[in-house]
Amino acid sequence: MSTLLLDRAQLEVRCEGDALALYEAGQRRGTVPVHLLERCIIHGAGTRLDSGVLLRLAEAGVATVLFSPRLGQRVATVLGPAHDDAAVRLAQARRVLDAAWSLDWARQIVRAKLARQRRVIAHWAAARPDARKPLFDADATVAAALARLRSAADADTLRGLEGSAARAHFAALAAVLPTALSFAGRNRRPPRDPANAALSLAYTLLHVQAVQACHAAGLDALLGFYHRPAHGRESLASDLIEPLRPRVDLWVWERFRSRELRNDHFTTDRGACLLGKAGRSAFYAAWQRDAAAPQRWLRAATRGLARALREEGRALVDADPADEEAAACA
Repeated sequence: MSTLLLDRAQLEVRCEGDALALYEAGQRRGTVPVHLLERCIIHGAGTRLDSGVLLRLAEAGVATVLFSPRLGQRVATVLGPAHDDAAVRLAQARRVLDAAWSLDWARQIVRAKLARQRRVIAHWAAARPDARKPLFDADATVAAALARLRSAADADTLRGLEGSAARAHFAALAAVLPTALSFAGRNRRPPRDPANAALSLAYTLLHVQAVQACHAAGLDALLGFYHRPAHGRESLASDLIEPLRPRVDLWVWERFRSRELRNDHFTTDRGACLLGKAGRSAFYAAWQRDAAAPQRWLRAATRGLARALREEGRALVDADPADEEAAACA
């Protein structure tokens, strides 16, 4: 399954049978079969499409993601038909209110994230022996936080441990990224350097994948257990991507190391570092190439969670009227 990136001025998208036809300045440039798509990403305000295109994508289960042309941030996501299994969402809502269950879920999420951070730091240490000292120090901090997880009695303590590990992990990333990128740690809203701009976009795309996986499994992406429900936040998707964030950090480092992404792919506008069109082309090509593994993990995680919740939720759902009618006629 593929991602369709629409990132050109004067581009028009039309439905033609089972495909999308792309026109630029009135000239037909090609077609993309809808059944090959998993998501469609629209960057900028120059792309034109009508409601029929959005409807066709939604019917096919293709998520359409709209990014702000100025800030490069996700503005909206259009998903396909909703899952109709009420048992899953009822049980999910009940578990959100179960403090002990939510804490256990959060502990597993943070443990998986910190363990992966250590593996990524070990990878960097093997690739960059000249940075051994800062990497050793970062690994020691993450290992100490990991050792204290078992005794964490509440979510605030977990967040504190996760935060200290994250600061050490990004210090390790700073030690292996080129100094010309001016990366000194994580910053966002807006990102102020090329590495942070790349990290923000990658995290956003990963989050969209998590929202899609929740939607397909019948889960409510708004109801998280570690990231508590909050207005406008897809908290369960935020939960699910935490163990995958170190993988993204490694991926971004590899893009700069291989020079698929370079300083000249970025510009600065009023303090915000923005990825330009040539950089976006390189970024999305690499993302499409490498997105399968995290996507499989998210699909398996959401399906497993939905399966467990469905068993719990069946007792909370009224019987299907059609089943009752069939039983009465028997």
